[in-house]
Amino acid sequence: MRKEREPAVGTAFEEEARRRGFRLIAGVDEVGRGALAGPVAAAAVILDPNGPLPRGLNDSKKLTALQRERIAAELRETALCYAVGLVPAGEIDRTNILVATRRAMCDALAQLRPAPDFALIDALQLRDISLPQQAIIRGDACCASIAAASVIAKTHRDALMREYHREFPAYGFDSHVGYGAPAHLAALRAHGPCPIHRLSFRGVLPAADTQTPEAETPDETRPQPPAR
Repeated sequence: MRKEREPAVGTAFEEEARRRGFRLIAGVDEVGRGALAGPVAAAAVILDPNGPLPRGLNDSKKLTALQRERIAAELRETALCYAVGLVPAGEIDRTNILVATRRAMCDALAQLRPAPDFALIDALQLRDISLPQQAIIRGDACCASIAAASVIAKTHRDALMREYHREFPAYGFDSHVGYGAPAHLAALRAHGPCPIHRLSFRGVLPAADTQTPEAETPDETRPQPPAR
């Protein structure tokens, strides 16, 4: 049996924020920006500063599916609170993926109870909200709160895409969760898009003025879950 590693991320950013007087510090991350189908999802998580981090906590892309599910289950039990924001394909098409990603992040933060007084965000700044915040490049690989958010967002969106597979089985959403895998592109050629496809993304329609999907690891609307 393989021994679980200690968390690969730390709490230096959270500790610095507490030295500045903040107490409820949320980590924020997204998943699904590069997918051709399904929503973009963002999670916000406030970790318990007095509790241990889950064993092996890391950027969700560096974890196996089993590791993600175990860590997500632990986070749902031990975090002070967490929430998920979802923006569906239609809104992504009407705006663009960056606008939609920021909207999902803001929605996740707005659901948190207790409300955060500071946010640590993977790469992006949220200029539409007044919450004090810090954008951290590759934050999911070094900041515990952002890594936790990446795991919650990833497992939530993956489960949602498995539900969509039951509704639209021709596309194989249970395996590639909406990303541009060869089997997904072949299904699009054979069947055309379904209602959850992002019609503005290159590869979904034969020829269109499209957004270019952002690169993201493919091991990756329903009602949003309440914050806990």
